[in-house]
Amino acid sequence: MFENIRYEKKNNIAYVTIDRPKAMNALNNDVLDELFTAFYEISKDDDVRAAILTGEGKAFVAGADIAAMHAMNANEGRAMMIRGHNVMNLIETIEKPVIAAVNGFALGGGCELAMACDIRIASEKAKFGQPEVGLGIIPGFGGTQRLPRLIGKGMAKKLIFTGEIINGSTAKEIGLVEEVVPAEELMDAAEKLAANIIKNAPIAVGSAKTAINVGYDLDMKTASSFEIETFTAPFSSEDKTEGMGAFLEKREAKFKNK
Repeated sequence: MFENIRYEKKNNIAYVTIDRPKAMNALNNDVLDELFTAFYEISKDDDVRAAILTGEGKAFVAGADIAAMHAMNANEGRAMMIRGHNVMNLIETIEKPVIAAVNGFALGGGCELAMACDIRIASEKAKFGQPEVGLGIIPGFGGTQRLPRLIGKGMAKKLIFTGEIINGSTAKEIGLVEEVVPAEELMDAAEKLAANIIKNAPIAVGSAKTAINVGYDLDMKTASSFEIETFTAPFSSEDKTEGMGAFLEKREAKFKNK
């Protein structure tokens, strides 16, 4: 089904691994299409409660495929950027939490891909950056929009205008990643986080993700109203009855997969 990524499921976790190590997992149209297919499948699969996205080899994603982009005209480049935005927006908006396990270089489109995920855990070997201006272009997969929202406008401008590459510890200091771990502990840390998430009610986790994402760009009054409405679905669910009942009965809750 896939030629450029690996897709596996285990213990209610979906694993998506970009597998083009000879190209440093660079994003081209084929990779973007396969990522979209994989995450669309994740969004519809009730057995999947969380996803982990990572890369094979030394890179998470070293960027977009420059060799492919070099030959593109403006219309072709725009079409590729639309493809990329469709992937990033899907990852960001599906109700399943997505964890980026950043194993190595996350540059350009790779940094943008990581930012589309809900939580980022980085290996000590990880490197982050948006070096597009050195290639005569700008970040085109959401980097000019998500980076300021994560680390602030001034710091985002500094990184984008200079094309500076930073390590994992610096990325954590400025709020680009949530955790930095030794390389050999990266997947264990991502799996532990996913396991802690999926112990909770799936409808509540999904509703919380939606409430955070939508409310973040609204004024407080409108965001508060949206939270009230988003609260309704999990409050009227079987999971709410089970979760509160388990708490009162001092037992472990047993939530359904949907």
